[in-house]
Amino acid sequence: MTSKHLIVVGVDGSEGGRRALEWAIREADTRGSAVEAVTAWSWDGLEFGPVTAATADEARDSATRLLDDEIRALVARHGSHLPVAAEVVEAGPADALAAAGRSADLLVLGSHGHSRIRHTVLGSVSEACIRKATCPVVVIPVPVPEPTEATEPVARQ
Repeated sequence: MTSKHLIVVGVDGSEGGRRALEWAIREADTRGSAVEAVTAWSWDGLEFGPVTAATADEARDSATRLLDDEIRALVARHGSHLPVAAEVVEAGPADALAAAGRSADLLVLGSHGHSRIRHTVLGSVSEACIRKATCPVVVIPVPVPEPTEATEPVARQ
């Protein structure tokens, strides 16, 4: 594989985003690829994803810190031998990721993130990206917790 192979991954600070970033970095290591981690932000006067922001500048700064923190944690776990670029984009997540995916060989997403609308199988952003993407899309599932004994139904005799 050439070093021009690019994997774009959506990062939003959620467990799904972390799992997608982990998968993308392992895949890039195998293929000799570069990774571009993308965090989208927009500010509607109320919130940016999982973070409350009073201004658009705060929302952008929160998105930048979030992505920097995720990449710093990734480098601490895996080292810095793989190229990981960071991009913070002012746009809706599906639009930003689909646009970034136009120059990519692969788009990697978590199945659920920090969106206001949750879907049963796929997150709303993942679903929209699958429809809009011009490259292959990999959706990394977030495991469903196993029921504990306290939540399992009691057998009746």
